[in-house]
Amino acid sequence: MRPLRTLRKVLACFRRDLAIARSYRGAFVYEIMETLFGVATYYYLSRFVQSDELSRVLPAGGDYFAFALVGVAFYDYMTVSFDLFEDSLQQARQNGTLEALLVTETSLATQLAGACMYPFALLALRTVVYIGWGVLLFGFPVAEANWSGALLVLVVSIASFAALGVFSAAHLLLFKRGSPVRWLFLGVAGLVSGMIYPVSVLPDWLQIVARFIPVTWSLEAMRGALLEGAPFAALWPAIQILLLFAVVLLPLALGAFSWALRRTRITGTLTHF
Repeated sequence: MRPLRTLRKVLACFRRDLAIARSYRGAFVYEIMETLFGVATYYYLSRFVQSDELSRVLPAGGDYFAFALVGVAFYDYMTVSFDLFEDSLQQARQNGTLEALLVTETSLATQLAGACMYPFALLALRTVVYIGWGVLLFGFPVAEANWSGALLVLVVSIASFAALGVFSAAHLLLFKRGSPVRWLFLGVAGLVSGMIYPVSVLPDWLQIVARFIPVTWSLEAMRGALLEGAPFAALWPAIQILLLFAVVLLPLALGAFSWALRRTRITGTLTHF
């Protein structure tokens, strides 16, 4: 019964966020159009930069448009992971519900899971729209895609990315400001993870740095699943690494958030932002 109660609470958080989002229906239309502009930009950029030399270093079929589109669409998951827990704290503080949420019997892990369901569901839809525009208008290749493999990569990636967001939220509780580590991490990840160019073009020491960032493994596995139709066996090494990130980082992140919460309660600064 306890897992069922937990699931009901998580789904209740999802329904709450969905109800709020439905009151701003125009924003969804704007979001669809924004993704079209982004897809078109990368398509015409790819026509400008595509060359035989570039094709040789691309790991997935030599098509820069497909390579960059997957990178940009999927990189959003890491940026949203950093933002969503901080945004949830800020909204709860503004609504006057922060203290009530954090003193309920509902576990911290359940509340965090509920907070991330709608943003990640919306982001998954945004990714579908990204790829859909690419397929319909610009010849994004999907004939050989391994969709089940891509879904599995997405799930384990979200687990590892979410831990980074919980760390960032813990920093916000303690210091009342966004974490500088967030900007540093996203900057380094944007540089070395292979979002818009292959990791192989980087200096050797930066390629080593890239291996310590979850999104590097996510992008490689996702491109393999979507662009090359890589079977599960080929994706498994990257999935294992992402699972390791999640298993190590999630308990540490929850522990850090719990400690930050206790600390702010002791000092009486829980709602001071």
